[in-house]
Amino acid sequence: MARKDLMKGLMGDDTPSDPPARVDAARPRYTKGAIGAVSRSIEDLKRRSIIEVDALMIDEGGLKDRLDDDADLATLIASIRDYGQQVPVLLRPNPNDPERYQIVYGRRRVAALKALDQPIKALIRDLDDQALVLAQGQENAARKDLTFIEKANFARQMRDAGYDRKIICDALAMDKTLISRLLSVADRVPVRLIEAIGAAPGIGRDRWLALADKLGDRDLVDQARGDGSDARFEAVMAALRAPKRPTAPPTQIKTTAGAPMAEVARKGGKTVLSIPQKTSAGFDDWLIENLPDIHRNWQNQNGE
Repeated sequence: MARKDLMKGLMGDDTPSDPPARVDAARPRYTKGAIGAVSRSIEDLKRRSIIEVDALMIDEGGLKDRLDDDADLATLIASIRDYGQQVPVLLRPNPNDPERYQIVYGRRRVAALKALDQPIKALIRDLDDQALVLAQGQENAARKDLTFIEKANFARQMRDAGYDRKIICDALAMDKTLISRLLSVADRVPVRLIEAIGAAPGIGRDRWLALADKLGDRDLVDQARGDGSDARFEAVMAALRAPKRPTAPPTQIKTTAGAPMAEVARKGGKTVLSIPQKTSAGFDDWLIENLPDIHRNWQNQNGE
């Protein structure tokens, strides 16, 4: 029997005459007998091998683990330009497009290599969503470079995505008590404020807990100003220590007949107009519909 016929007999009559354009390293087609053993050996070799992937074929994946994505990126770009990429990234086939990939970990390396227009050295693993976030979290935990608030934000994202507490513990290599402390901060400090402050590498658990304890319902996003994220955290804490300004009572607007029509309140850089539906008689709908025209007329009157 010719070699081709022998292989055909081992694999079955439906063996394709040409190999597929892209072999999925984590899904061997044949799992039994001699061919299955060969397939598993090839799979193991592929799992250990590093390939080069065009940066344009890589999409985002997993959860957002870093708050300062651009932090020190210029330094990383310069290092890779001088010394090359020393550590491969981990990718998985994109479940929405098997011809593309998603990042499991190594986002900053991918960004730096994209900026340098260089291919990315990568390991490829076929991971489901749960295995992806586990790998992402464990890689960060092993490097110990995520800050306290980045870990808290990562734990919150996992919980909100439906992962149970054990999976979150495994991903961050922490026990349930520490995860509870992370989530306690993440639940009491709004995401907008966390993102406005940033990673805050010099700020540990105790100070974030103190901020969460004092914050209450105060909106301090506008106070998160400073040259770095640590400075922005300190600015927010300083604002918390300052005496709380009394909130101005809402201004009441009346109709020409003197009946109450609406209230205007200004707080946290916002102007809120409240119109009780029981007294609006459809005026609220009319106002919403005509607001662009009203704004345009105001611009014309002010020469804008």
